[in-house]
Amino acid sequence: MLAFAKDISEKAPVHPEESKNVKLKEYMEYQRKIDHERLVYYSLDHAKAFLLKNIGALGSNKKKIEEYAQNAFPATYGNVASVDDLMTMLRKLTNAHNATNNWYRMNPYYMALVYDCIHRFIQVYNRLVVENYEKAEEYAIVEGGAREIDFEDWVQLYFPHGDFLIGKKIKHSHFLFYKRISAIEKEFSQKKQKGESQEAILKSLKEEYDIDPGVIEMMEGKKISSKDMELFYTSRENPIYEYLYETDSGETFMDGESLLDHSYFLNFQIKGLSLQEAESAFDQASQISRN
Repeated sequence: MLAFAKDISEKAPVHPEESKNVKLKEYMEYQRKIDHERLVYYSLDHAKAFLLKNIGALGSNKKKIEEYAQNAFPATYGNVASVDDLMTMLRKLTNAHNATNNWYRMNPYYMALVYDCIHRFIQVYNRLVVENYEKAEEYAIVEGGAREIDFEDWVQLYFPHGDFLIGKKIKHSHFLFYKRISAIEKEFSQKKQKGESQEAILKSLKEEYDIDPGVIEMMEGKKISSKDMELFYTSRENPIYEYLYETDSGETFMDGESLLDHSYFLNFQIKGLSLQEAESAFDQASQISRN
């Protein structure tokens, strides 16, 4: 199974403050109703099926196929050498997700592709919820009846970071990743205007922001290599998510709050807000933590 920032096989996440906050309880009930495994599965399956469909329909028209791939996978396509590589990556992701004994970790290239797949499928699914409810129900992604899924919320909960989106033209801001991405992009632009070489700029940014080497390669415009095409795995018996439940890590706003609880609460606070509103809510939470 693919390893995200949280365990997507977790069926009933609970927040300790639910009993004190009706809105938080509603938010967590929404989370509990989503089958995240199925959501990821259908996202990958949909992407693979429609890529194959367009390859078949467009035949030898390589330019049209590439245009489709670029439109369908905007965060990914600039870093793959061909549609064939894209299909290979989708197959590897599908096989990894269907594996029951191991967790498969994704490098930034794969994170970008999964991001594109999730984004496109949620758009389709949410439209079905409104226009063809019975068809949406067939996916059985949401317990108790199909309902729209918040892509922004999902990404911020289940991706460990958004660095793979640096320099990409995407439609969503993702507030929890926005400030870091914007700061990196701004500094890159400023250094470039001063005449610094790309190599020097990226080396400096990598050290300053502790950027993953794979992200640096993507920023350089490099295509995914055969080495990076591999997904590394570990046994599902290994407790890779154990640290999320610790309450004494010292990394969260409130004493005794686990990273998992903090993540849910933070996303709950900013769900549905504009960038400006989210910034205000975030600042208020920071003030509370300091008092």
